[in-house]
Amino acid sequence: MIHPRKLVHLGKRTAALLLGAALCGCTVGPDYHRPDVDVPATWRLGSTEASHLSNIAWWDQFQDPVLSNLVRTALESNKDLKVATANVAQAAAQYGIVRSAQLPQVDGNAAASRQGVSQTTAVNVPGGSQAFNNYGVNLSASFELDLWGKLRRATESAEASLLASEQAKGTVVLTLVAAVANGYIQLRALDRQLEIAQYTKGALGEAARVQRVRMEEGAVPDSDYQQAEAQYREAASRVPELEREIAQQENFISVLLGRNPGPVARGKVIDELLFPAVPGGLPSSLLERRPDIRQAEDNLVAANASIGVAKAAFFPDISLTAALGLQSAQLSDLFKGPSKTWSYGASLLQPIFEGGRLRSQVALAEALRDQALYTYQKTIISAFQDVDNALIDRAKFEQIREEQAKEVSALRRFRDLADLRYREGATIYLEVATAEQALFNAELAYVVTESQLFQSYANLYKAMGGGWVEDAERLAGQAPPAAQ
Repeated sequence: MIHPRKLVHLGKRTAALLLGAALCGCTVGPDYHRPDVDVPATWRLGSTEASHLSNIAWWDQFQDPVLSNLVRTALESNKDLKVATANVAQAAAQYGIVRSAQLPQVDGNAAASRQGVSQTTAVNVPGGSQAFNNYGVNLSASFELDLWGKLRRATESAEASLLASEQAKGTVVLTLVAAVANGYIQLRALDRQLEIAQYTKGALGEAARVQRVRMEEGAVPDSDYQQAEAQYREAASRVPELEREIAQQENFISVLLGRNPGPVARGKVIDELLFPAVPGGLPSSLLERRPDIRQAEDNLVAANASIGVAKAAFFPDISLTAALGLQSAQLSDLFKGPSKTWSYGASLLQPIFEGGRLRSQVALAEALRDQALYTYQKTIISAFQDVDNALIDRAKFEQIREEQAKEVSALRRFRDLADLRYREGATIYLEVATAEQALFNAELAYVVTESQLFQSYANLYKAMGGGWVEDAERLAGQAPPAAQ
């Protein structure tokens, strides 16, 4: 007969051999390799500046401290960003849960009980008593041998999901900063349009008053007065419309800042803002600089690893168990030698028939992997489109603004000449009214284009991505935890 102590030693050797087999075991499922991507050689409208410009806090280059403060406030208080931060913490916790399955699970318990038995049964209780005590202290351990890599693939998938959540947070930061900058630029453009509308309203109101007096004196026909009055009313109607748009724009920015709707501080007027430097970089650099692309790739890695988890389900699960404890009917005898209890063993579970469930799980995992692959490819294509569109906007809005500036100058001169000709009796008031209306519309259009030009720079930095996203996260004190 083999002594129990030798059995324990034999169990240890068996466990060591099985553990070695687990460590050297294969890992089923495909290993991840980055898919080939059709990357254009350059942009349609290339930029020549150094790519390191994509790593700067570009919103500070507008040289408006109020805008810079708004961006910082949004990074500290925006609710979507806080949700993204919580998602990262959730993914980190889930990664820790999945990873723990690769390690031995050890539990300890202690129990004490008193039990009474029926006097009418045939149960014999030592000492003839119908009640007895039971005390126990136990330590148990279990370990699943990851021979097929199921646990390793699950950990790989969870780690990739954690990294994807961090990149999702980076995408929120990227979108948030650009939204605050664009929202502020649009707000200052609306402020400028309101100034133009209020000035024009005042000027046309005075003109209408003069025309009314002259009409009552019989110096001009009623049509001149009605024309002047109509122009005044049109300009006057634009004032409350712009005030409505300004209030809603302020509310939009306030929500981005994580606070209730309300007024927003102002800094420089839109004409005083400076244009940031143009970020550069080849299209291939976008694969590493855009957090949404990195997020899509991390999702692809996670989906690819899940195929291994599904395929590993075809193979047997092998687990080792061991227990060591003390049990006694008397508390005073609990820690004495004869009270020891122990056990060890191994178990194997092999699926035999499951109605095609495991094959369907593999097919599902492969379909999800394909979906993640196409999403990754689409994200890259969309990123190229974003950059190309932003570059085109920057170039073309600059050209449009230059032409509109010349148009405004010409219309202002035309308005002055028409007014002079009217005062000299060389033309009718309709010419003056037409010139005033054209100038008013041109001035408003110029401000819109100027706003779009400033926003194109913000959109270009957003499309390019870069190190500024990580800098913005650190600026808010919300840098994501690194996956270990």
